[in-house]
Amino acid sequence: MSAKPILLGRRAALIVAVAALASCAVSRDGPSKREIFEGSVLRSGDAHIVLVTKRVSHAANRPEALGFSHALRSGALIGSDIIRPGDVISLNVYENVPEGLLAPDTANNAILEELQVDDAGFIFVPYAGRVRAAGQTPDALRRILTRSLDEQTPDPQVVVARAQGDGATVSVAGGVTAQGVYPVTRATNRLSSMIATAGGIAIPLETAQVLVTRGNRQDRAWLQDIYSNPSLDIAMRPGDRILVRQDQRAFSVLGSTGASSRMTFDSREISAIDALAMVGGLDPLRADPTGVFIFRDEVPEVATEILGIGHFMSDVRFVYVLDLTAPTGMFNARDFKIRDGDTIFVTEAAASLWSRQIASLTGTLTAASAAQSLTGSSD
Repeated sequence: MSAKPILLGRRAALIVAVAALASCAVSRDGPSKREIFEGSVLRSGDAHIVLVTKRVSHAANRPEALGFSHALRSGALIGSDIIRPGDVISLNVYENVPEGLLAPDTANNAILEELQVDDAGFIFVPYAGRVRAAGQTPDALRRILTRSLDEQTPDPQVVVARAQGDGATVSVAGGVTAQGVYPVTRATNRLSSMIATAGGIAIPLETAQVLVTRGNRQDRAWLQDIYSNPSLDIAMRPGDRILVRQDQRAFSVLGSTGASSRMTFDSREISAIDALAMVGGLDPLRADPTGVFIFRDEVPEVATEILGIGHFMSDVRFVYVLDLTAPTGMFNARDFKIRDGDTIFVTEAAASLWSRQIASLTGTLTAASAAQSLTGSSD
């Protein structure tokens, strides 16, 4: 047998092998539309694949409920004059005798300043002893001291002044201008006024959330709702902790789009169209507008309403499908709201993938032809 046919056969086999390798090596952004549908519960997967319609959007667009619980909203305003542990008391005691118990020789009154209420709620006053101040108003404490001192000096007149200390304070942190610990006063006994005392917010109002921790309970609400709904402007209680923060919700966009990225919410609601626009829209050279998929772990009540079957007890894997070329496709994408943790994936058009495969194959054949020329020249 001639060596020339053998050499040609080897060259052809080399070209076929290289071409097959090249076609396998073409990269992809992710699964194809066919592969995603293969993951349906009706085939070999565990996800419910649902085409987005007006009815589906209405069921899926359940806004995230934010607001303060009844336990926080039912708290009454604390009395701004109530003395608490940590407050500082000043006394001015007038005595109706030339030589009084407390007054110096040159005056008929004694000023006792900076009497701090201890943790147990008491202050110590000479000749009156240890007196409980916490829970009293300045006027009530005045009457108590007057009765106690009246046994030591005739007809004393007592003036009580209270300086707020650390007994009724609230901490404010996060996205405010001046983080710190602030006393609860008549002017700051509500949430909105306490935030204003901290200099107001330093983050965008549209995505600002307020977390309030009271004891073991923590609730959160949108800052805009606090101003628009008086019932959410809750009364402050000693020890409350306020955290103002930007919305932490996020979603991911992958596939044939202008950019693949993890995006945070820049408004309280974002539609599928808005989400795609945030990353530059669909890639016009690669994207398949009939294959926009939204992956989500759907809550049981929504899954039951959409599917109309069964009663789910835990989150259910859903893949929502948007066909932007359908007559109502753009409206459906505009009406469908993205939720925290969603993954949006835009599949690549079959023609685009095929073109890249052909381009890769063409390049490989060119390289193989060059190799063949070199082989031929070596013969």
